Amino acid sequence: MGRTGSGPLSRRGRSSASYDESDVRVRPGRRSSRPRTKTRPEHLDAQPAMVVSVDRGRWGCVLDGDPARPLVAMRARELGRTPIVVGDEVDVVGDLSGRPDTLARIVRVAERRTVLRRTADDTDPFERVVVGNAEQLFIVVALADPPPRTGFVERAMVAAFAGGLTPVLCLTKHDLAADSQFAGDFADLDLTIVYAGVDDPLDTTLELLAGRLTCFLGHSGVGKSTLVNRLVPDAARAVGEVSGVGKGKHTSTQSVALALPDGGWVIDTPGVRSFGLAHITPNDVLAAFTDLAAAIEDCPRGCTHLGPPADPECALDELPDKARRVAAIRRLLVALNSNESW
Repeated sequence: MGRTGSGPLSRRGRSSASYDESDVRVRPGRRSSRPRTKTRPEHLDAQPAMVVSVDRGRWGCVLDGDPARPLVAMRARELGRTPIVVGDEVDVVGDLSGRPDTLARIVRVAERRTVLRRTADDTDPFERVVVGNAEQLFIVVALADPPPRTGFVERAMVAAFAGGLTPVLCLTKHDLAADSQFAGDFADLDLTIVYAGVDDPLDTTLELLAGRLTCFLGHSGVGKSTLVNRLVPDAARAVGEVSGVGKGKHTSTQSVALALPDGGWVIDTPGVRSFGLAHITPNDVLAAFTDLAAAIEDCPRGCTHLGPPADPECALDELPDKARRVAAIRRLLVALNSNESW
């Protein structure tokens, strides 16, 4: 049999010269050859929920903020690495029954109204979101064992002001230092102060917490979990003793939101060892004080608002009737620039 064409014959008896691009067979990849799309499902049936706990890629939520309707959810693939923290308001789909071994999906995260952030220290540019949407920050401080630190309170107040939270100073272990003058250091900042030691009545504290989402923040060993157990009898938060070197023992290991019996939520956070403020500027702090925010508009560019000699033309010095308040706020700014994370 003769050849049909000038090229060599293939195994099928066809000349290789007779092949063209139409004969090329393209095999699909192992994954689907369907083109990817950026179109995402709308999830019109999604239900609103609040995040109350986070644990290794799973989020505990309550539907419509109702503690009687808990469920566990995962983050939907389309959210990528979107951070989700306790207090966040989310939309969930899937199995919303909350039965054991069921899993819903978080498909949307609402924009936060307030946010409490911190950094590892004042040189770390990476912000860590502590909680979202809290209305108040209870800065829990023991009057003794361990001794109180003014710098920590000032830094926590700065973070609260910058994030839109109302700070409240909550003093514990009043029985160990009943005559402490520590609260007087904050008298000119309009800071609400409550005493919530084991022997103190909680009427005022409960009144402040009612119907609100409140974050509790403090060093380990200050009695924060003990207070939470008094406020939420079925919370069963772990309680530890303060170590002999003056540093507390970590008893709460994860943030969790707990429903108060008469309405409202408290978010108990792990004891902090440092509270960096690398993400906050002096103007962020002063913006929280409406009576002073307008005055700094007349400050020269780059003013740190610390006053002479650093800022000889600071507009805050033109407010003699607010001298004590200005001095108190400048102490907050000094804490902001102290480079100590406490």
